[in-house]
Amino acid sequence: MKNFVFVILVLFFSVSCKKELVKEPARLIAKEKMMDIIYDLSLLEAIKYQQPLSLDSVESSPAKFIFKKYKVDSIQFAKSNMYYAADYESYKEMFDEINARLEKEKKNTEIKLKAEEKKAAKAKKVSDAKKAAEAKNNKLKETFEDSVKKKIVKKVNIDSIKRMRRLGHKGL
Repeated sequence: MKNFVFVILVLFFSVSCKKELVKEPARLIAKEKMMDIIYDLSLLEAIKYQQPLSLDSVESSPAKFIFKKYKVDSIQFAKSNMYYAADYESYKEMFDEINARLEKEKKNTEIKLKAEEKKAAKAKKVSDAKKAAEAKNNKLKETFEDSVKKKIVKKVNIDSIKRMRRLGHKGL
């Protein structure tokens, strides 16, 4: 009798575990498409908290834009999300894949940012070097022009004194 009750309990638990908590909605969003939607919504949330003013210029809701992009409505998304969330392990795997995708995108973005920063630093260094060389050339040019002007001024003064002596000015 104990074995019979034990077998009945095992069957009862196995049948009750198979029962779906949430019925599959009529217009279920495919798992891959659902992951893409959640990925895009996650990016929008990150943008919203990192740069809140960047989404203020958008006239409609960014989530509506995502739903329109994937041709789903918010109710269809909510029902599909509830359906996938009912299976915890599968839902966790979905979010693990989305998180890995976000991390990969973050690393790629950081690499691009570092490359752009290096390029900007190099361009600034070249620009600064050009400015320094140009300033040095201008200084040399000014120094040369000043020395030429001094010689010309001295020549003019000497020539005018000699000319005045020739003419016989008594003051000199």
